[in-house]
Amino acid sequence: METSQKQSSESMSQDLSELLKEATKEVHEQAENTPFMKNFQKGQVSLHEFKLVTASLYFIYSALEEEIERNKDNPAYAPVYFPAELHRKAALEEDLKYFYGRNWREEIPCPEATQKYVERLHYVGRNHPELLVAHAYTRYLGDLSGGQVLKKIAQKALQLPSTGEGLAFFTFDGVSNATKFKQLYRSRMNALEMDLATKKRVLEEAKKAFLLNIQVFEALQELVSKSQENGHLVQSKAELRARSVNKSYEHGPAPRKESERASRSQTDLVATSPLMRWILALGFIVTTVAVGLFAM
Repeated sequence: METSQKQSSESMSQDLSELLKEATKEVHEQAENTPFMKNFQKGQVSLHEFKLVTASLYFIYSALEEEIERNKDNPAYAPVYFPAELHRKAALEEDLKYFYGRNWREEIPCPEATQKYVERLHYVGRNHPELLVAHAYTRYLGDLSGGQVLKKIAQKALQLPSTGEGLAFFTFDGVSNATKFKQLYRSRMNALEMDLATKKRVLEEAKKAFLLNIQVFEALQELVSKSQENGHLVQSKAELRARSVNKSYEHGPAPRKESERASRSQTDLVATSPLMRWILALGFIVTTVAVGLFAM
């Protein structure tokens, strides 16, 4: 019994960043080995799924960053407070405005699973701020690690502008060297003062963060499936909009913004089977986590 406790104590003396990596290894491997990730790496993702993912990420990061601001002076989080380098809410707002237009706030969906994730983030931030680092580490370092890979894939697959519109989420302007920044972040995280009991709770919270993400994946899969039931109606409306734009400018070229919107509408109409569409949707989200955490 004493030997077991001693071994547990010794293992917990490891750096927090290493403990987190080990604790989430199993669920990380499950995500990494799914066929969904391979689909996205092949560029098999539609604009519709991409927009749904971006919307859910907006709600998640809004909650996370609200709680980070609440606890920015708390010793349990202050050492890893890097708003200029990491915060994503503003970037996601930029992307959503590009995809949905100026009234994007009224159009984006928030599935129940996403709301559950949001509620957990608020609960942790208000009641157990020492656990907030688990969520920040899981999201930020994952996105920073895999962001550039995902950015290039999405840009090519969705034929997004080379100037970066629609991809602000993946662009970390405040980080000039991702490798060095991640080293700095880990060193700050490892310096957080935690007893063994708190470290264990942080590790459990990191696992919970993965489970919450998986539930979001499943909810978005259901959302995409439902949209397929009325797919012909969505397609007809999109076609009418595209025709209207083309007719309005049949005697001359359409302005650049209208042309881009028509192009995005046409991209939404890529013919895929219902089964493939939800696979692609889930594939993008899993990849966002799996590819990112691979380099953590």
